[in-house]
Amino acid sequence: MWWLLRWLLIAPILPFIGRKRSPFRLVGGGFFRDAARVPAPDDNFWMQLALEEARKGVGRTAPNPPVGAVIVKNGHCLGGGWHRAAGEPHAECEALADAVKHHGAEVVRGATAYITLEPCCTQGRTPPCTEALAAAGIVRVVYACVDRHPLHAGRADALLQAAGIEVTSGVCADAAAVLLRPFFNACETGLPWLIWKSAMSLDGRITRPPGEGQWLTGEPARTDVQHLRASVDAILTSGETVRRDHPALTLRLPGLLEGRSQPWRVVVTNHPATLPQDAPLFTDAWRERTLIRPGHDLTNVLRALVREQGVLSVLVEAGGKLSAALFEAGLVDEVIVYLAPLLCGGTVPALAAMHLPTSLELTDLSVTPLGADLRLCGLVRK
Repeated sequence: MWWLLRWLLIAPILPFIGRKRSPFRLVGGGFFRDAARVPAPDDNFWMQLALEEARKGVGRTAPNPPVGAVIVKNGHCLGGGWHRAAGEPHAECEALADAVKHHGAEVVRGATAYITLEPCCTQGRTPPCTEALAAAGIVRVVYACVDRHPLHAGRADALLQAAGIEVTSGVCADAAAVLLRPFFNACETGLPWLIWKSAMSLDGRITRPPGEGQWLTGEPARTDVQHLRASVDAILTSGETVRRDHPALTLRLPGLLEGRSQPWRVVVTNHPATLPQDAPLFTDAWRERTLIRPGHDLTNVLRALVREQGVLSVLVEAGGKLSAALFEAGLVDEVIVYLAPLLCGGTVPALAAMHLPTSLELTDLSVTPLGADLRLCGLVRK
């Protein structure tokens, strides 16, 4: 009887032996293409997948926002996509094309589209996405954030509903808004989203004593800075930093440049004739991506980057004087500090000659260990 008892114990779990834990099978490029059934998924679940797609476009799409989309029908994910660059198909069209490629146009009819931003409704470099969704037979559109561009804001709902499409908005809006902050900021203020980045010792110094080498932080923190650079459209520095350090301000990690250009490198100085012409910014393969701008009106410098180069986000990598001037002008939106476990002394502070009427408060704080260093992030309360 022992064999019968063993069979009774094992038989119920036999169907699960060797079964994959994930409800999806990864196919071609890592997207969920086998349309596996998901138990009782909701709008939040699918929008999280659309957000994963949108994150792939961060730092690549300016002057357009990074947007992601997935196409879903009867609990099946048929396809997904993200906006890759200005002038390329929008996320909705990428997702529709992906779904049609793997399942056919007839299967896509009657599906729901999950999109991280309200679909565009005007003809630009690409046709309106509202029309593409209707033509594909989408019966329901769920999006996270209302577009704040004046040509699109709040107009998609009526157009989609007139085509017989049900519309739901506001799903995972807070998470989507984080990705869309630079785009929204440019739409509302004409200014890019400005991130002040600094690496400093525990006593607030940005250089080590003579003879100790140039690096304050370790390799994990420096790698993280490379990914931070890849998330922005421009890097702002000072003429003083260029003269002293000869920085390259480039993306150097393998894969980060794939499908994108180097960020614009913007040198702010009132004495351009004294800049070292042999510096990497003026001699490397991306020297045409280097801009020199006067430092007497920082607000206009940033507005011009939005207007003329289509920049949405800027990373500040500069010394204490330019950094302080940006804070004093109220131009900094986000702070990212890499804090090294060192006490360096010296006379080179991260912020020099700063004159604020009140202390600046940071919100939405996060602290992340990176090797022996810490990364502190926060938004400037305005």
